[in-house]
Amino acid sequence: MDHDELAGSLRSWRDRLDPADAGLPVGRRRRAPGLRRQELAQLAGLSVDYLARLEQGRAANPSPSVLAPLARALRLSDAERSHLYRAAGHTPPGDGVIDRHLSPGVQRILDRLADVPVLVVDPSWQIVAINPLAQALLGDTSERNQARELFSGGSSRLVRTEAEQAAVEAEVVSDLRAAIGRYDRDEGLRALVEELRASSARFAELWDQHAVALRESERKTIQHPEVGPITVDCDVLTVQGSDLRVVVFTAAPGSSDANALALLETIGLQAFA
Repeated sequence: MDHDELAGSLRSWRDRLDPADAGLPVGRRRRAPGLRRQELAQLAGLSVDYLARLEQGRAANPSPSVLAPLARALRLSDAERSHLYRAAGHTPPGDGVIDRHLSPGVQRILDRLADVPVLVVDPSWQIVAINPLAQALLGDTSERNQARELFSGGSSRLVRTEAEQAAVEAEVVSDLRAAIGRYDRDEGLRALVEELRASSARFAELWDQHAVALRESERKTIQHPEVGPITVDCDVLTVQGSDLRVVVFTAAPGSSDANALALLETIGLQAFA
């Protein structure tokens, strides 16, 4: 691990990042360019003290689970992210491992689609990023993994018939099986599959069937506790070169569902998030 190189790179990358590009209010004039340390810590989900130690070369061996959100928050390019990992003493994610890095381009897409619910999901159905309107629409996403949530038996705002529920379960299991084939060295993916096989009889049954499922319906109904039912079109776009999926929810202009989304955008981010 090169402590000095890591520290210097982090400080330089933080100084060059415009607060507006990071989705932060610009506010009054700043004394120094870039993000404040507290702002970057918040975006990356780290404590300010730990980030300070990283930037001062005093933190030992930051893990990939620390580096990945730092790379996203700093909006690093693929080459810069690889440099970050190497400076921290880790091999950059490569073949056989899911690449969860959110490129600056994809992050800009999220920023510009603020008026529609959008989330980014990786091949293990892990939520990598979610915008505020999607958070308000779908509710608590602290679970973060949609496959685990689906087979845990917990509550969900998504309204499905029994047939639709069976279809999405088959789709998720089939998708995870295909992901295992593409990412045979991803320990987190394998651990997720083993966890679900042990905890869910339904998952284990479908897994043992080796089924190949069709994609779930592109229309979804969400039962929002305050706004009521909202039916939306769900479009999934694959990010070229990464296998991440950008999931976008929209409704026809002028429809009651579009009006409900507009209401959620107006008041939901404060009242229901």
